[in-house]
Amino acid sequence: MSASEVKQALIDAARELLRRGLVEGTSGNLSARLSRDRVVLTPSSYPYERMTANDLVVTDLDGNPLEGERPPTSEKALHLACLRAHSEIGAVIHSHALYSSMFAVARQPIPCVIEEFDVYVGGEVPVADYRMTGSDELGEEVARHVGDRAAVLMANHGLLSVGRDIDEAMKVASLVERTARIVWGARALGELAPLPDSTRERFAPIYMALRRSGGQGEE
Repeated sequence: MSASEVKQALIDAARELLRRGLVEGTSGNLSARLSRDRVVLTPSSYPYERMTANDLVVTDLDGNPLEGERPPTSEKALHLACLRAHSEIGAVIHSHALYSSMFAVARQPIPCVIEEFDVYVGGEVPVADYRMTGSDELGEEVARHVGDRAAVLMANHGLLSVGRDIDEAMKVASLVERTARIVWGARALGELAPLPDSTRERFAPIYMALRRSGGQGEE
């Protein structure tokens, strides 16, 4: 994808987050690789409905501004830490999805009880230790959890999902939120029934194989 196509995909995903109720107002933030060492991020506190490509911010992987007039998201460190640590990740979405955030506040992982969760997320969604919003420490803590998972909960905060591109990161966010809701409801009915070990052994390797099959952008 060209830089302009990546930027438009980022804006489309931001509006889709809002439409699906995965964020409210100007909460949440998104990023995507433009090349090996250039990243586009959503700006801080700007309405998704009015956002255009000119409102987006481009930085290098150290956060140095390259393009854009607006300040980048206050969670810039969170995105850049994940992208620096894992070259196969092409996009990051931080959302405040309701059911996922309930698990984050309770500091409980979202269990892998559905087959597609293994395939597209890589297993249960863990809870990263609490770190202050916007801090480098939060970025480092979250980045270590997405080495073999497509999503992680941030304690008392929300959900972070990653993908080879922004569409994949969006699909992961939606799948995790749907599963969180299913688990919440299933627990009201009784105990969760885990997937058989044979199923986990069959599906567990698929996620990393799919993740490694992607590439990263070049200049």
